[in-house]
Amino acid sequence: MSRKETRKETLEQAEEQVPTIRSGRATLTDFVTGRKRRRGERAVVPEAEFSSYYDKPVLNPPVWRSPEIPGYLFLGGLAGASSLLGAGAHFTGDRTVATAAKTGALGAITLSVVALVADLGRPMRFVNMLRVFKPSSPMNIGSWVLAGYGPLAGASAFSAITGKLPKIGAVATGGAALLGPAVAAYTGALVSDTAVPAWHDGYREMPFVFVGSGATAAGGLGLLTAPDDESAPSRNLALFGTALELAAFGRMHKRLGMVAEPYRAGRGGKYMRATEILSLAGLAGAVLGRRSGILRRLAGAALIAASACTRWGVFHAGKQSAKDPKYTVVPQRQRLRDR
Repeated sequence: MSRKETRKETLEQAEEQVPTIRSGRATLTDFVTGRKRRRGERAVVPEAEFSSYYDKPVLNPPVWRSPEIPGYLFLGGLAGASSLLGAGAHFTGDRTVATAAKTGALGAITLSVVALVADLGRPMRFVNMLRVFKPSSPMNIGSWVLAGYGPLAGASAFSAITGKLPKIGAVATGGAALLGPAVAAYTGALVSDTAVPAWHDGYREMPFVFVGSGATAAGGLGLLTAPDDESAPSRNLALFGTALELAAFGRMHKRLGMVAEPYRAGRGGKYMRATEILSLAGLAGAVLGRRSGILRRLAGAALIAASACTRWGVFHAGKQSAKDPKYTVVPQRQRLRDR
């Protein structure tokens, strides 16, 4: 057989394999993009496995530890929202709720800073953050917010407990209320300002999730401590916070697509399911327990637990997404195709 005939036969064999090869390419593309395979196509190559050299993750997982960092996130949200509740109760004359909210805010922000310093390892690392002012850094801005909020929350609580310096206490209460939303929200921006897929890709909704979660916790604290005739503001705050948190998280989960899987599976998914159950149970108890102190307090405890589960769920979902290469590789390929 001549060389020309051999080449022609080789080309004919290759043409016969083209449909199969194309079918395999379509299968791999469908796996990456999530599209359904058309009828009649079959895979000729195994599904892609996203891995890296020596089975190491593409990203270095966060070095943040539990319970320090999830506790820091939860307590900061509780403190900031409690200052808002305390200011509202202060100016409407609900002294019991005001005192409880201001005291809770001071206790929560103190424990939050303790948890942060414990994770940093040395207190001076927190102080060193205040040596510069960098608006592009959520950690730096958050440090300044905490540095300003803490003394205001302390003066507000001191005046409420002792009854001394009422004018200074009123000013401090107003100042803490102004900084409260920033305290509750900046941690959402902080976790989003990372390369962790489940955190970074949710940068649009994460601050709203954290603010809503903080309001839920503060409302729960108010329901635990408020008498029957002063429980309405706490109940309304809890309703607002739960609605905001669930709506923002639902929007984030839908927008993230496959990157949202860690919020529904694994350890992070368990915490987020607990959040939904406790939130709904807490809301039901808050509405039905208007004349039942026991039911109202159980509802308050459930709402606080729901807020804590949100922070732990976000924390573990982020760590899980950083360990699996597909949550980094697949979205990057999708963004390149979209361009």
